[in-house]
Order: sequence, then C-alpha cells, then structure tokens
Amino acid sequence: MKRILNTLLLLLATSAMVYAQEDLLDILDSEQEEVETTVSSIFKAQRLINGHTVVTRKAKELEFLISHRFGRINGGIDQFFGLDQANIRFSLEYGITDKITAGVGRNSFEKVYDGFVKYNLLEQKTTGTPVAVTGFSSMAIRTADNFAFDDDDFNSKVSYTHQLFIARKMNENLSLQLSPTFVHRNKVLDTQKNDLLALGIGSRYKLSTRMAINFEYYYRLTEEITTDFKDAIGVGVEIETGGHVFHLQLSNSRSMVERGFITETRGDFFGGDIHFGFNISRVF
Repeated sequence: MKRILNTLLLLLATSAMVYAQEDLLDILDSEQEEVETTVSSIFKAQRLINGHTVVTRKAKELEFLISHRFGRINGGIDQFFGLDQANIRFSLEYGITDKITAGVGRNSFEKVYDGFVKYNLLEQKTTGTPVAVTGFSSMAIRTADNFAFDDDDFNSKVSYTHQLFIARKMNENLSLQLSPTFVHRNKVLDTQKNDLLALGIGSRYKLSTRMAINFEYYYRLTEEITTDFKDAIGVGVEIETGGHVFHLQLSNSRSMVERGFITETRGDFFGGDIHFGFNISRVF
C-alpha cells in the first residue's frame, strides 16, 4: 500500500510539473507574439524624398531636419550644374506622444513658413492589420510677394494640405506607400483651381543594413487649364549612420513643402529638369 501511495504521489508531482512547464511556455509564447506583433521600420525616416511617410516620432523625441535643393543639373557648367543655386529648409519636429508628431519649418523658396501635425491611426501587424495608416494636415504661408496677383494680401498667401499615408512592409526589403492628397490654395491664377487632388506613390528598397533606394511620385488627379506644371518625381539613396539619416536625391521639384512640390512643380524630370538635393535628419 505504501509503495502504491508513493507511486501516486510521484505521478501527481510529475503532472503538476508538466502543467506548470506548459503554462510557462504558453506565457513565453504569448509574450513573444506581443513583441513580434507590430511591424517595425516600414520606413526609416519621416520623409521619403519631399513627401512624408507613415513614420511618426516617439514621445519626447525631437528631430532637426535640414533639406537642400540645388538648381537644375541641365543648367550646365555656367551654373556649375545647379550648384550655384540653392534652396534650403529647416524644420523642428517633435513627438508629442508615440502617435502624434507636430513640426514647424521654413523654406527659403518663396520664403514659406509651414506647420504640420501627423497622427498614427493604425500600425501594421504581423497578424491582423495588414497596413500602417497615418493622417497628416499642414498649413503653409508664403511670405514672398507674388506679382502675378493684383491683390496679394495675407489670405492669398495661405494654403492647406491634408493627406492619408497608407503603407505596408511587403517583406524584409521592400516597403510601399500610397498617399491620397487634397491641397487647397486660397488664391490661384485663372488657369488654376483652388482645390487639387493628387495620389502619391512611394517605395523603399533596402540594399543593406544601412542603405536603401527610395522612390516617390505624385500624380495630380485634378486637371487645370495651364500645362506649365508637372507631376513631382524623385529618386534617392538613403544612408543611415547611427543617429543621422542622410538622403541624397534627384527631383524635378524645387519646393520642399506640399503646396509647392505637389501642385506647382515646373521641371520636366525626363526632359532633364532635375534638381540634386539632400536631407539630413538628427533625432534627439
């Protein structure tokens, strides 16, 4: 009887240990699933070429961004292939929360001041949500005079942009983004429209741990009478070096704010009207 009792006790103890191990493994598996559930690094920076990405800064992070766009490369040696001319934009962008980022900037082209707010609506998950979605709204104020307007008052200098960024990391190397866009300009020429719809298409292809190729294209859906303006196109190389992200790029747009490069790009990319430029960002 004693031997039978000892055997039963041993079986009970063994069963308890097995169940405890299974429970512990279940907890570890669930924790591992939680860690892996959010897809990270869809894009490395808040900008792709000129336009924004779904990325927002983490809470209390401050990003300082410097952007340059030089003159047209086809300006020839007399303009040192565009390097004699330059536009510059500075901006400070702060993570209010992990999902909300706000920023202000100043572009030397047309002396534009701009401010924006981004809100991360959805994050891409390994199981479940297939895409990341971020909303974006900005206001730009042109302080340079436009002599084409008879009355170029403050109201005529203001414009607004609203965008929705929908992105997916397709695999370890390729990320894609669609950017439905609405731009409102308070005052335009008779050959233009105040409201303009556009669709942005962007991609990032990772070449190595620290290098990637970026592409961006904004197709203007709204037809205007004037044919002076072109769709904005850009290609670039992204280099990550610790706390800095460098973008070296070619684009047919001089402006670095949404109202400018989406609605008023004059250069023909395939006709050689290409501007070399770069972005440098530092996160504190």
